[in-house]
Amino acid sequence: MPGRSRPPLPFREFLVKVHSRCNLACRYCYVYESEDRGWRTQPVGMTPATAARLVLRIAEHARRHVLRSVRVILHGGEPLLAGEAFLARFVRGLRAALPAATRAEVALQTNGTLLDETLLGLCHAEDIRIGVSLDGPPAVHDRYRRDPAGRGSHARVAAALELLTRPEHRPLWSGLLTTVDPTTDPLTTYDHLLSYDPPALTLILPLGNWTVPPPGRVPDPARTPYADWLVQVFDRWYGSGSRAPRVPLFESVIDLLLGGASGSEVIGGGPSRLAVIDTDGSLTLSDHLKTTYDGADRTGLSVHRDPFDALLRHPGVAARQAGPAGLCAGCRACPLVAVCGGGHYPHRYRAGSGGAGHDNPSVYCPDLARFIGHVARTVAADFPRTARTAKAVTRTEAAVMAGRTPGRRGAEHDG
Repeated sequence: MPGRSRPPLPFREFLVKVHSRCNLACRYCYVYESEDRGWRTQPVGMTPATAARLVLRIAEHARRHVLRSVRVILHGGEPLLAGEAFLARFVRGLRAALPAATRAEVALQTNGTLLDETLLGLCHAEDIRIGVSLDGPPAVHDRYRRDPAGRGSHARVAAALELLTRPEHRPLWSGLLTTVDPTTDPLTTYDHLLSYDPPALTLILPLGNWTVPPPGRVPDPARTPYADWLVQVFDRWYGSGSRAPRVPLFESVIDLLLGGASGSEVIGGGPSRLAVIDTDGSLTLSDHLKTTYDGADRTGLSVHRDPFDALLRHPGVAARQAGPAGLCAGCRACPLVAVCGGGHYPHRYRAGSGGAGHDNPSVYCPDLARFIGHVARTVAADFPRTARTAKAVTRTEAAVMAGRTPGRRGAEHDG
């Protein structure tokens, strides 16, 4: 990767693994079912001493870089397993440690099965926003999101969402997180998600790469099962106007097509501003890297010894802040790069001496090309000034799906 000439950007998001185990055994889980085995040696829960040290490190980083706000995401495993007392103490300690000029946004991503009135009371008291994972109706959700005994979790999640959608609790709810399954009916799934009236819907592609492809992502670039699914949902969403929830993926692609900048490393190639902290206080790279190889996210750094600035200097952070300069030659030459940004960093990985590590297009390249092309043509009908962009995108889309990505040989798209 070419050397970076500018200083690293400080972290603004801190994903905190407050508990390293889960009460579900989701079949696609990137923590427990991927190439990485690090969770086996992690403490089950973060200790009060580690939590106290962590909040001081976050405050130190905010003070050093004069951050106006930070976002702290309570994560796991299942973060609610950490218990109410720990969560309350952690959040209060965080806000007390931060500089007066730094605002803390605290969020919690949960599978929803443990959410009840008591925990919602805690979230009200400590101003914690709640995101819930739901993949669709029972037959879809329970296919993968089961407990260790093999029982589906949809009924328990639905009960939690019934609580969250009550007027007194709705301000706490940040939205739904849904993993796309291209074998399902997209509109049935979307309609079920909409039945809860979520404020936002975060659609994510399953974590996979060239060595371990996502389900249904085959070598033939003309087959785009994920784009086919997304296109149908996008059309329903776009046609609904103001009645539709926010869908960050769709909004980001439209913004980028209209010349905007990306605020995400998942689409558009925005620089990563995220640090991950394990239950033992280890400072790690994106936990999504666990799907590439064992130890891919580990840095050897810890809140007990190192400031977050030490993590900023790690090559893995540099790679995820490099923008276009960190992409392979084919991606840099591709007209779609201004929108796709090369795709999500873990999706580019290919193992082996000839695999080039992350110096590859996304394994989802054909799906991204087809989806972006469809959005471009749809938006061009409403924004004529984007028509030229839509034509260029369409030409590139056709080349990608024929295995002729600019700057690369077609064979290099083979999985």
